[in-house]
Amino acid sequence: MNFKDLKNKSLGELQKLLAEERARLRDLRFQVAAEQHKQVHELGQSRKTIARILTLLKQANNKAGESNLSEKTDNKQ
Repeated sequence: MNFKDLKNKSLGELQKLLAEERARLRDLRFQVAAEQHKQVHELGQSRKTIARILTLLKQANNKAGESNLSEKTDNKQ
């Protein structure tokens, strides 16, 4: 999945997609190990998609943390 497509999704959708992609990666690993699946490049694609989703989730978390931090410093002054 493209990064542009992922950026348009909500946090809930990203978390659901992350769980689905992790399950897909697990299944692919078992299939490759059992020699039932020959397209091993899909493992890399799945890992990259997981990394993209985690990056977006972390960015959203950092933005939320920064806004909370700025509110706390404003209240102290």
